[in-house]
Amino acid sequence: MKAIRVKEFGGPEVLQTATVDDPVPAEGQVLVRVRAIGINPVETYIRSGQYAVLPPLPYTPGADAAGEVAAVGTGVKQVKVGDRVYTAGTLTGAYAEMTLVEAGKVHALPDGISFQQGAAIGVPYATAYHSLFQRAHARPGDTVMIHGATGGVGIAAVQLARGAGMTVIATGGTPEGRAMLEELGADHVLDHRADDHLDQARKLSGGRGVDVILEMLADVNLGKDLPALAHEGRVVVIGNRGTVEINARDLMQRRASILGTALAHVKPDEYRSLHAALVAGLANGTLNPIISRELPMDQAPEAHTLVMEPGARGKIVLIP
Repeated sequence: MKAIRVKEFGGPEVLQTATVDDPVPAEGQVLVRVRAIGINPVETYIRSGQYAVLPPLPYTPGADAAGEVAAVGTGVKQVKVGDRVYTAGTLTGAYAEMTLVEAGKVHALPDGISFQQGAAIGVPYATAYHSLFQRAHARPGDTVMIHGATGGVGIAAVQLARGAGMTVIATGGTPEGRAMLEELGADHVLDHRADDHLDQARKLSGGRGVDVILEMLADVNLGKDLPALAHEGRVVVIGNRGTVEINARDLMQRRASILGTALAHVKPDEYRSLHAALVAGLANGTLNPIISRELPMDQAPEAHTLVMEPGARGKIVLIP
């Protein structure tokens, strides 16, 4: 089969197409024929060697894919050959024509959700759900501000928050992105490049402040986020690219909290719960992943460049 292989850490050019043996599922494993592959920023950090935990070289990147079950190992009862599924973590990497997955990390892909959309679920929607509900414990009636809401995680968070009865303030950096957020049903859409957008958010909350902020770029925004919080407000840090300076009094005065999130540390019961919720939301139409670009798998280097550029309007996927 064809797969993308990384033989050394470095720039996007180290993503090379190669021919490798088809994986064979062992006990408790599922082989998925990949129809679409989701690209996530974390994969660029790993590829460059700038991540806390690095895979041994060579490796095939990726955790998110969608396709059909091609084979199952002994003891697998959850899925059968031919089932449409999405993956949320793989054993052999998602950037390939076939990928091997632990049985507990393949999930039913409801009819009406395309393979491209299925490839957009694993990291973005799980991150958004975990951050919003399992970390921030957001509730119906809360006001939630989603920074950089035009990317995969942001879109997922807008849909999840709207579906749960929250007031959503979403930000985007381009007119096109903000128009998309309005179409998604965000209650208020702001330009995060405007110096006063956090003051606007506070006013939109009636002056009480925002209950939850989902922060995609903490090194730029976190110090400014805190004064916009309501009493006992929470900021969930989803993305960060450098050091952060804050005034701790902003926390003290509001009894506010800063919470970190990372899918690698999701507990097994949280994992089961969040994917049950995501499959239900996909099936009932509450969740609808948006795809911005589709590229052939051999254009993985271009995809890694695009995913780090500002102005996202949905998910980038590769097609084997």
